[in-house]
Amino acid sequence: MTAPALMLTVHGTPGPQGSKTRNAAGAMYESSAKVKPWREAVKHAALDALAHDEAWQPLCEAVLLEVVFTLRRPKGHYGTGRNAGVVKASAPQLPTGKPDTDKLLRSTQDALKDAGVLLDDSVVTDTSAAKRYVLTGADALSHPGAVIRVWRLNTPSKESDS
Repeated sequence: MTAPALMLTVHGTPGPQGSKTRNAAGAMYESSAKVKPWREAVKHAALDALAHDEAWQPLCEAVLLEVVFTLRRPKGHYGTGRNAGVVKASAPQLPTGKPDTDKLLRSTQDALKDAGVLLDDSVVTDTSAAKRYVLTGADALSHPGAVIRVWRLNTPSKESDS
């Protein structure tokens, strides 16, 4: 692999997809209100990136999807009073609570399919996903969002014939 087929930076709060809740009438709906805005943010970032590539075709070969989700720290991780902006020593370094990484990936993959990056989310054969707090590691952003890289795993036959 030399370079990703596509690299995106998405701004917004990552929303997990997968948990459903039933209302009083029996209809099912997403438990998280963050799913729809997140999918829209990913879709728009992808469409903006693809607008500069008129030859882009949705990827139909095996791909590696690499995503680093950046989450906001909970208020309980910070001190109070004059230490209001200071992370407590007891605060975890990495986000181990909700949202689940696999559910974040699910919403992100569906958005990439909707944007025409992927022919179908079934072409994602390999994934690398991480959750980080704001500004706490490689690819962690200064605000909630994600850095997404899509890598082709197979060399397309057109390129190998050259």
